[in-house]
Amino acid sequence: MINNDIAYQFVTPDKSLSDFVERIWMLQNHSDSDKEVVILPDGSVDLFFTRSLTDPFHCTLLGIGTQPEKSTIKATRTTFAISFKPLSVEYILKESISELLNKAKNLANDFWGFTSTDLEDFDLFSKKATQQIKSILPKETDHRKHKLFDLIYNSNGALSVAELSEKVFWGSRQMNRYFNQQYGISLKTYCNIVRFRASFGHLKEGILFPQQNFSDQAHFIREVRKLAGVNPKQLVLNQNDRFIQFSTLPED
Repeated sequence: MINNDIAYQFVTPDKSLSDFVERIWMLQNHSDSDKEVVILPDGSVDLFFTRSLTDPFHCTLLGIGTQPEKSTIKATRTTFAISFKPLSVEYILKESISELLNKAKNLANDFWGFTSTDLEDFDLFSKKATQQIKSILPKETDHRKHKLFDLIYNSNGALSVAELSEKVFWGSRQMNRYFNQQYGISLKTYCNIVRFRASFGHLKEGILFPQQNFSDQAHFIREVRKLAGVNPKQLVLNQNDRFIQFSTLPED
């Protein structure tokens, strides 16, 4: 629950989807008032299915974010969503999102067979989404990419590009080419986002000092300002739950 009017709920995918899906979630504004928020980068690729009393059902794909984005959770809006890990771009969505950096695009309103009625029951939506994703899982994937993302997530983005290259047996230039072609950003930039995401969890606990392998406090402050638009102290205060990351919101 973000506040008394806005509810949030999520489920984590079963093990067969864990390399591709971060979580399946819902966000509902039950009030008659809009809520202004700032969405912070978290490294995920989000597929939204949305409707409200004033807006028709629609489907939107949001690329990876590298900066804070002001947004509005409109009154009476219901959003069901799938937060994908980047590996899904190639193997599930099967398209590059390099042109969607800090952007979104509308998809067909019947994408994957979803309709407005699917937003009436979150459990049924989650099961339908899981079945759909499982139906298009590839039989074979590049093991280097799996290992690369495992290392990024397990280290919270702390490993350098050189360290990742050595552990994955994949050249730095090739890895950066892959990231730029698929996601529109460099590998280092993505690692910085993952590190910031882990740092945001600490900041919400009131920890103002870097915990994620930043070189010093000044470096930590610069990175937070770059990705959040404010300094760490302002994030700690987070008045009215203004700053949110979909992937780190607590369950209702």
